[in-house]
Amino acid sequence: MAEPGKDSRDLIEQLLLAGVGAVSLTADRVEELVDSFAERGGLQRDEARGAIDDLVSRWRGDATRVTERAGAGLQGMLREFGLVLRSEFEELELRVAQLEHRLKLLERDDLVPPA
Repeated sequence: MAEPGKDSRDLIEQLLLAGVGAVSLTADRVEELVDSFAERGGLQRDEARGAIDDLVSRWRGDATRVTERAGAGLQGMLREFGLVLRSEFEELELRVAQLEHRLKLLERDDLVPPA
């Protein structure tokens, strides 16, 4: 005999597991998932769709925040080691090239005698 509430817990567990993978789901796969939850869970299709859409948006938001935090942590670690980001290095490289160019222009102007 089935344990009371087991079907509901299984459905919730499946919904959560689906949410984990939902970040990378294609539109077709989302529709299949909606149909599956609607059939098995006794939910209306629009309720299942809403729940999955909610999970997908939450997981995508969480993934974005985790990525941002990881990036900030990595940048902090690089700073502690005295390293710079490639973009910062390239910006400095450009600034040095501009200064060298200006210096060459000034030196050339100094070599030209006044008329």
